[in-house]
Amino acid sequence: MQFELASIIPKAIADRPSVQQSDIWGQKIAFSKGKNVKITAPSGTGKTTLVNILYGLNKNYTGQINYNQQDLASITPVEISNLRQSHWSIVFQDMKLFPAISARENIELKRTMQKSVVDIAEMEHMAKFLGIDAILDQPAGICSFGEQQRVAIIRALMQPFDFLILDEPFSHLDINNKKKAAQLIQTACDKRGAGIIITDLDKDEYFEYQESLNL
Repeated sequence: MQFELASIIPKAIADRPSVQQSDIWGQKIAFSKGKNVKITAPSGTGKTTLVNILYGLNKNYTGQINYNQQDLASITPVEISNLRQSHWSIVFQDMKLFPAISARENIELKRTMQKSVVDIAEMEHMAKFLGIDAILDQPAGICSFGEQQRVAIIRALMQPFDFLILDEPFSHLDINNKKKAAQLIQTACDKRGAGIIITDLDKDEYFEYQESLNL
C-alpha cells in the first residue's frame, strides 16, 4: 500500500518560488504504509492543498498521483469513496464537524456509517483519555477549538485505514494534550499497521518519523 507522487505541482501555486525548493512538489516520491512522514512548511506553501490531493479532493494539478498503481485523477467516485471508507482516514485542519449535533454524534456518524473497528466502550475510553468525555453530549459548535480538534481526531480513528492523513491536527492543543493525542493516534495506527502523513508549520517530536520533508 503506498501513494506515489510523480512531478505533482498544484496549478494554484505553480508560479511561487517555494515550489522550486520543495521536497515534494515536482519530485518523485512515495509514502508507504506503516511509515510516519512529517511534512513541515510555512503558511502558503500548499500543506492543505497536498492533503486534499492525497484524499482525492483536489485534481487541479500537473503530474500524477497513484495509490496502489491507480491514478487518483482517473478513478471513479465510487472507487474514491471506497478508499476513504477502508484505506484512508483524515483530520482536516478546519475539523469539518457538524456544529448543530453533539460531539458524540459527530463521532458516531463515522463509527456507524463506515466499517468501524472501534466499539462504543473503546470510543468512550478514547474520549476520557483525551479529556473530552464531559463534553461528548454538547453540540460540537459550542465546544472550544481544542475540544473540537480532539473530537475530530477520535472521529478519524473510528474506521479502518492504511493511512491517517493529518493537517495541522494539534494547532489548538497545549503540549500535554498534544502528547496524549499523539500517543492515541500512534497506538491506533500500530494496531492497523498504518502509516501517518502529517503536515504542520514546525518540526516536532510527538511521533517517531521515518521521513521528514519540507514542502
